Amino acid sequence: MIFGKGTTFKAGTVSAIQDKTAFGFAKGYYEDRNIPVTKAEIARVSQGCVGVKRTTGQHPGGIIVVPKGREIYEFCPVQHPADDSSSTVVTTHFDYHSIDKNLLKLDILGHDDPTMIRMLQDITGIDPKTIPLDDKKTMSIFRSTEALGVTPEQINSEVGSFGIPEFGTKFVRGMLVDTRPTTFEELIRISGLSHGTDVWLNNAQDLIQQGVTTLSDAICTRDDIMIYLIKQGVPPNTAFKIMESVRKGKVAKGAEPKWDEYEKILKENGVPDWYINSCKKIKYMFPKAHAAAYVTMAFRIAWFKVHKPEAYYAAYFSIRAGEFDSDCMIFGKERVKNKMKEILAQGNQASAKDVAMYSVLEIVLEFYERGLKFLPIDLYKSHSTKFLVEEEGIRPPLNSIPKLGTVAAQGIEEARADGKFMSIDDLKLRSKIGTSVADLLKKFGCLEGMSQSNQLSIFEL
Repeated sequence: MIFGKGTTFKAGTVSAIQDKTAFGFAKGYYEDRNIPVTKAEIARVSQGCVGVKRTTGQHPGGIIVVPKGREIYEFCPVQHPADDSSSTVVTTHFDYHSIDKNLLKLDILGHDDPTMIRMLQDITGIDPKTIPLDDKKTMSIFRSTEALGVTPEQINSEVGSFGIPEFGTKFVRGMLVDTRPTTFEELIRISGLSHGTDVWLNNAQDLIQQGVTTLSDAICTRDDIMIYLIKQGVPPNTAFKIMESVRKGKVAKGAEPKWDEYEKILKENGVPDWYINSCKKIKYMFPKAHAAAYVTMAFRIAWFKVHKPEAYYAAYFSIRAGEFDSDCMIFGKERVKNKMKEILAQGNQASAKDVAMYSVLEIVLEFYERGLKFLPIDLYKSHSTKFLVEEEGIRPPLNSIPKLGTVAAQGIEEARADGKFMSIDDLKLRSKIGTSVADLLKKFGCLEGMSQSNQLSIFEL
């Protein structure tokens, strides 16, 4: 067996000191000693620090596999990330880039979309593989909001793709507005454009807007190049080599020694100048198979959004809305709008947390505008981490209360399985939560009617 203890290790990473940090070190050194120095000299000295090891870490999904019959020590030492000997994780000591030519590295990455599809199946009982990929109402949300029963003004978007993987970001929503897709194939093309580098911006976008080409004829995925060139009469082997050179960015970087020869072949076979110039700008291209797989999952999730909204929002908020905050999200759309205005008013000063929260607020606003509602958080009815679909609405989980962590929420859920809590003290003791968590529950009305202690005073009799 090639997997298991001693044969697989987390891929290690080495973080080095970057330019700005090194400049700060050098500047601080001179300032601490009151030594007058020019900015140019600080920049010169700081270059001696750039690239020096700062700390070690681990690749988010990389696993190094040692060949059968060999030991990791034949290739490199091992260590704990950040030299933390108490960590249970063991990584390669060298940065994985320096040994990935000798050892196999597997990328075992987590993916939210299959998890979300599974939750949607569990809630509704509908097998996602039976969802038609040509459903017209579902397809329409990629070009309008009509199928959701809302207007663009209500949700501040001309399309209804909020929360749909691949198509929910502001950037891709802008692409949808520019292209107004009507077919599944066009969604695949948009996915290819959005994942590429210098494929859409300053390239296909301009060509489509100027009427030079259409979405169907623009270069969107790497496969498009080879297939088109073969149709034009370019020999298959040459078409493949041109595709590989373009999609790796060699042509854009001027690193393709045969480009002059290739360009001559393209012109001889009637490839238009705009197509050749488009190839010259591309730095990276997405494979069509990846785009097709992503769009298939996205379309299935979009189907649930259109036809089973309660299930969709419950699954989305449970799995993808890390910044869901019950304090400003479950008490009506006016509070949601006020929070959105507050974040927008901060402009570029908004924190990363607030920017992430704004994306969730957009979907919460859409949730309200579609006539859906949240139920109160309940000590006994709310799940620890999942949003639950009930007849009257969606009930948020305990951990959606700000500052009430998942561990505390799970402790409450486990403790209540043994019966009702006799008092707040009983809740704290059985759930192993502190006073601060109890106060948060009290703030959200979860402890109404519950006495502080099990003991009754004479005045309570």
